[in-house]
Amino acid sequence: MNWTGKDMDIYLLQKEYIDTLVIPLVKVETKMDNMKTSASSTEFVMLLASLIETQFKGRMMFAPPFSYTSSTDLQSMADTTLQDFSDTTFKHVFFLTTDHAWLSQKMPGQVIWLPSIPLESMDAPLRQSILEDQLRQVLPKFTEGWSAL
Repeated sequence: MNWTGKDMDIYLLQKEYIDTLVIPLVKVETKMDNMKTSASSTEFVMLLASLIETQFKGRMMFAPPFSYTSSTDLQSMADTTLQDFSDTTFKHVFFLTTDHAWLSQKMPGQVIWLPSIPLESMDAPLRQSILEDQLRQVLPKFTEGWSAL
């Protein structure tokens, strides 16, 4: 389920079954030399998030991606904005990112980090295969988080 009006109506009616919130975290590089890599990483995270959402519709809600720049104080962001999500009715909060810097932050949920894979030059079948491989790597992280409670 996505953070849309239509999906939110369903969530509000069935929130006892939709216990997981996933929040994509995307770093936006503003330096010319890093913009392409940043855009590629964002594309990867969002395509993977879309695939995960399709697999777990009815169990997970996906928040809009949170964007930040290299000057953002990550711990401050975790302590304020991202902390608000742990105060919701979701039992599980996961953050999906390609930025390893989040692994060293104290977070109000579990960080799922994946190395970015540039997908823009791949044909559609190869891109889909790569994303499905990444999905298989991420699934155990969700099931571990669910069984922790």
